[in-house]
Amino acid sequence: MKEQGRNPAYNAKPKSEFEENVLEVDRVSRTVKGGKRMRFRALVIIGNKKGKIGMGIGKAGEVAEAVAKASTFAKKHILEVPIVNETIPYPIEIRQGAAHIILKPAKPGTSIIAGGTIRVICNLAGIKNVVSKVLGTANKINNAQTTFKALEILAKDQKEKNETK
Repeated sequence: MKEQGRNPAYNAKPKSEFEENVLEVDRVSRTVKGGKRMRFRALVIIGNKKGKIGMGIGKAGEVAEAVAKASTFAKKHILEVPIVNETIPYPIEIRQGAAHIILKPAKPGTSIIAGGTIRVICNLAGIKNVVSKVLGTANKINNAQTTFKALEILAKDQKEKNETK
């Protein structure tokens, strides 16, 4: 009889339609009576490269647990991104707190011209041509949340546009 740990068929997870990207893992601590308590915070972006994308933040005592929590949260909060000719429908500029993000549609062949956080999000969403600029903060979590808010506004406008037809 084969051991469970050695046979890859036993350890194989069911294939998910979503690709997962761990954008950031931070060690966070809080001061308690006996000293400092260390935990880990993970920012995970998931997407199927066909217009569905999710973002999750998870905290736990171990990195693997934090990533698993973040991934589960992301799968429960999926956003459908409108993609028109492999780009976004129209330019959008959004501010949320210190984050200020500009997203502009681009001609075919331009590819993704964006900073780290927006590049990962657009790639996993399936947007192939976009130009963007991150102004304000360099905080990955704030930039990711602001980018999701911008994509959410685009999705809502596209949905309303389709309903009026």
